[in-house]
Amino acid sequence: MANSWQGGPSGGPYQGSPYQQGTIPPSGSGWAGPPVLVAHGSLSRRFIAYLLDIVFIFGFSCLLWLAISFLGVITFGVAWALYAILPASGVLYSAITVGGSRQSTLGMRMMGLRAVRATTGGPVDWITAAVHALLFYVALSTFLLWLLDIGIGVLRADRRMGHDLILDLAIVREA
Repeated sequence: MANSWQGGPSGGPYQGSPYQQGTIPPSGSGWAGPPVLVAHGSLSRRFIAYLLDIVFIFGFSCLLWLAISFLGVITFGVAWALYAILPASGVLYSAITVGGSRQSTLGMRMMGLRAVRATTGGPVDWITAAVHALLFYVALSTFLLWLLDIGIGVLRADRRMGHDLILDLAIVREA
């Protein structure tokens, strides 16, 4: 929690600053942090959200497959080259949802989680969301990297995993 938008270097909130947890900064301060009290997300909530997202990614992949099939028929097979993006449907899903206005996937919304910038509490852009998902899937595909990623999350008090730290993101829940 050190030096994050939720607390100061000593772990406590900055006194009298717009970064104090649970306060709305003065208007015109230029601070784009969350206007509600938040707490760091737990690993169990993240795991359940991911299990839910697997179902949503499957549905998204099926819709993509149908759309590409339809476009392929209309374009006499030219659009069937788009089948190459189907393996990246999980990354696309995360880029669209986490990079969107609600800052969370459907599974994260169901678990009350959202992604924010760790230093400012501001929104995450779609490119960062896509890279975040890509790093997660790379770690997931390699057992030792996945174990290291999970281990970092277990050992840290704020439950930020390795791929969160690389991109300066935090998964938080609304209190």
